Amino acid sequence: MKEEITNLRNQAVFRINEVGSVDELEKLRIFYLGRNGKLAQYIKAIKDAPKSEKKSIGVLINDTKNVIESLITNKKNVIKSTVREWVDMTLPGEQIDTGSIHVVTKAIDEISRVFENIGFVRRRYPEVEWDYFAFGSLNFDKWHPARDEWETFFVESMEHPKYGPMLLTPHTSSGQIREMQKARSRGDDVIRMINISKTYRRQSDASHTPMFHQFEGLVIDKNLSIANLKGTIDYFMDSFFGGKRKARLRPYNFPFTEPSFEIDISCDICKGRGCKLCKEGWLELGGAGMVHPNVLKNGGFDPRIYRGFAFGWGVERVFMMKENLGIDDIRTIYSTDLSYLKQF
Repeated sequence: MKEEITNLRNQAVFRINEVGSVDELEKLRIFYLGRNGKLAQYIKAIKDAPKSEKKSIGVLINDTKNVIESLITNKKNVIKSTVREWVDMTLPGEQIDTGSIHVVTKAIDEISRVFENIGFVRRRYPEVEWDYFAFGSLNFDKWHPARDEWETFFVESMEHPKYGPMLLTPHTSSGQIREMQKARSRGDDVIRMINISKTYRRQSDASHTPMFHQFEGLVIDKNLSIANLKGTIDYFMDSFFGGKRKARLRPYNFPFTEPSFEIDISCDICKGRGCKLCKEGWLELGGAGMVHPNVLKNGGFDPRIYRGFAFGWGVERVFMMKENLGIDDIRTIYSTDLSYLKQF
């Protein structure tokens, strides 16, 4: 039997080297290695061989199988590398789906360019923040509702001995103190920053999402006034929305600015008549005001010498109010419907 197996291996080597196609190679594999192939027949016949030769016959069969498998694999690779697949060039090509930039990213890029044109420098600060930078340093009272767990996402069991509990930052205003401290460490006494980042709040409706983007503007210099703030806001409104839209500054109260305002824009959905999104014809974009003296002190600036103004607006809200977009629910901006997103 050993001689027969050796002759079978030599035969297989010759036939495999001579074969010219993958189909013929597959036929040889089945002939030698298949369930009912030649080697399978010899395996069944081992039981009839002398006891002293069974082990050596088994080793020879296994070696023969390995040799044939290796030859078939190598020969298949050689055939595939030399055979060119025929292609009908007249057939239409396959449509390949390509990705695109998300609408929020587009809005961020456009907002950044508007402020860069008037000297603002783009910054970015942590989305996971300490209570001190998000609230304490910004003049928030200890019992302010914004510090309640029903408003803010706190990180469980994480607390800094100096800066307090860890949280997901509810506004980009948390970057104000970090920017001021960084400026003072460099010896700078003028700041013109635009900070764009993700923010988190426990809200969800037609004009709110639990995660959204904000852009925070902060300017610090000597002799600033509300006129500088109003001029900056007017410039952005004209650049981003065009000259047809109306905007208003509405007196409000924020702990970190004094005086404070909310910035509203005439609703593009209902053209000022009132709808489910704006309620009364105006949609709030965000807050603004002159930086509170306590905040300036916490950032290392003397409020007797320096003044500042700041504004923080939602990127998604600003984007959905662009002319003729017709987005009446902020949550649809994060839709997974590609047919909807592709229109932007």
